[in-house]
Amino acid sequence: MTDLAIIGGTGLTKLQNLDNISQEIIDTPYGEPSGPITRGVLADNNIVFLPRHGYGHTIPPHKVNYRANMWALREAGAYRVISVAAVGGIRRDLDAAMLIIPDQIIDYTYSRISTYFEEDLSNVTHIDFTSPYSENLRQLIINAAKAAQINIAIGGTYAATQGPRLETAAEVDRLERDGCDIVGMTGMPEAALARELDIDYACCAVVANRAAGRGEAEITMQEIEKQLTTGMADVVKILNHLVKSI
Repeated sequence: MTDLAIIGGTGLTKLQNLDNISQEIIDTPYGEPSGPITRGVLADNNIVFLPRHGYGHTIPPHKVNYRANMWALREAGAYRVISVAAVGGIRRDLDAAMLIIPDQIIDYTYSRISTYFEEDLSNVTHIDFTSPYSENLRQLIINAAKAAQINIAIGGTYAATQGPRLETAAEVDRLERDGCDIVGMTGMPEAALARELDIDYACCAVVANRAAGRGEAEITMQEIEKQLTTGMADVVKILNHLVKSI
């Protein structure tokens, strides 16, 4: 068994160096997760893996069943979850293919089911979400990056937008005024649901592109995929060091 799970985002639908792979279908009270849970061995340690957008990358961010995903990971034994996510870089020093470990998040999503605490309650439940990411797990990622000799940006605010379209330049201007450093489409409600389940949760974000209005050229999927290939290779190196430390 293991207590560590990795959620793969765009560009990470499978872990190439995962050994002894098996898959398990887990039913949840909240419907089907994005796919079967993959169990395997990474750097001699057992982990579980789930691609957020499905193994064929077919589920758009606003259609991901976040409640089912987090519930299935906990049922699989995971009480620590690392979310790998592709994001746009708003802050000037965040170039494509860079990695950043955010420490705050602002939720701009709408119409997503965002809590487990809404039916058949004995009491209304509010979670403390002052610090949305587990600091202990963040530090493990940061230390693993140092061990892998990979330069990362430490700290920043993740803007979670609805998607699936990319943002306008004016919207990114607004996000920057709000204090956001990166923008993605899957950070919420995933982080809050993890907190409701008492799961330690942290994000390792890969800058796939400069956010709208921050680059000199049109944003294309070809360029995003190119940068993700480089960035995700660094993520895998970090994960290898991280699981050893755990």
